Amino acid sequence: MRQEPAFFVDASWSRPTGGSFEVVEAASGAPLGVVGSASGADVDAAVTAARRALDGPWSRCRPAERAHALDRFAAALKARGRDTATLVSRENGMPIALSKAVNGFAPAQIIGYYARLARDLEVEESRAGLFGEVLVRREPAGVVAAIVPWNYPQPLAAMKIGPALAAGCTVVLKSSPETALDACAFAEAALAADLPPGVLNIVPGGRGTGEALVAHAGVDKVAFTGSTAAGRAIGEVCGRLLRPVTLELGGKSAAIIAEDADLGAFGRALPAVSFANNGQTCHASTRILAPASRYDEVVDLVTTVARGLVVGDPLDPATQIGPLVSSAQRDRVLGHIRAGLASGARLTAGGSVPADRPKGWYVEPTVFADVDNAAPVAQDEIFGPVLCVIPYEGDDQAVAIANDSAYGLAGTVWTADEEHGRDIARRIRTGTFGVNTYELDPVAPFGGVKASGLGRELGPEGLEPYVSLKSVYTTAGR
Repeated sequence: MRQEPAFFVDASWSRPTGGSFEVVEAASGAPLGVVGSASGADVDAAVTAARRALDGPWSRCRPAERAHALDRFAAALKARGRDTATLVSRENGMPIALSKAVNGFAPAQIIGYYARLARDLEVEESRAGLFGEVLVRREPAGVVAAIVPWNYPQPLAAMKIGPALAAGCTVVLKSSPETALDACAFAEAALAADLPPGVLNIVPGGRGTGEALVAHAGVDKVAFTGSTAAGRAIGEVCGRLLRPVTLELGGKSAAIIAEDADLGAFGRALPAVSFANNGQTCHASTRILAPASRYDEVVDLVTTVARGLVVGDPLDPATQIGPLVSSAQRDRVLGHIRAGLASGARLTAGGSVPADRPKGWYVEPTVFADVDNAAPVAQDEIFGPVLCVIPYEGDDQAVAIANDSAYGLAGTVWTADEEHGRDIARRIRTGTFGVNTYELDPVAPFGGVKASGLGRELGPEGLEPYVSLKSVYTTAGR
């Protein structure tokens, strides 16, 4: 079992003062490691180190210099990618085939993307004003509190660290207790890349650690990914403190199957679009909207795909559905399934714990048909391998059902007519949408509306929250 201090401040390791917690392997329930838990004093030390680094040369160095540092950082993350992907799969149950891509490869790709943007970052722009020349400066927003969840811990951290460092900010990263071990990869990469002390600091811990970090007087900007409930609490604190915050929260996205859809293509895409990471994916299309004329056909297809998914050891390359992250999460998902049955929905696949998986936190891929969109199983973010198939009549009703949600993060439409698909996309109130596909692209902004959050990550737009604008008025040019 691994013993990790996991408290990384000023480019050195130390043991937190707040005790420790156990990281459990999702596939077996056995202890995987022990990590120290950061106390308020530890958070204060990390923020102080980040402030010292911000006030030092890091924020004042040329963007090209920061880009070189980010390139080294990306290379160091890539070199550790294989081991990191395996560790994350053991922590949260993500199938290794997916983990290799999103935890092993994507963090280096995201950091490298922001290194390229940093090279082109224009720090100062001169404008001819009405009363003289105006110098517009783009300065670092300051010390960033980056708080990441357990479902995609590596790329979600990179989506905050990359643009923050590119802008000249410094970062205190709070890892989730369930996946605190893999956060050490960022510290190891920072040392290998020779990032200046204090530029990246890591504090593991639970809710108390996060609360201390969000409210710390030395933090200038908060970036959070997690549940909508936690996001609301963080947003309230930041609102009271007038502290900029980016919130990437939950989702309950719809996949609209058009009358002319190629169901074979949809069926092949379904595991990635709706069941990715065992359903522990905020942007998953978990409400399947089927035209009444093809409803039975769609229900049969979705049921067949769900029943055919390979449930197994997350480290087996053939596995498509691994365990959920914890016993609490498994019990939560099973509770939603019971609620779905109580609502009168028809269970067509799954619904329980696999009989051949008595250890670990497994739930069968589950499909409900004949679901009323107002039912909790269609409205609540379940965060497990559970889908609902809902009938509709005509585009207007499909759009209305898709929009009838507290969330607005993602969604898809499946049609033989891509222009028709784009028309549907324009009518859905959501931050992202896919036509016959859904895959995050680093060059495009990602985020949601309504209860799915505030702000955007990725793309050039993902750099903006980490920049503070200053206008300098002069008499030149009068």
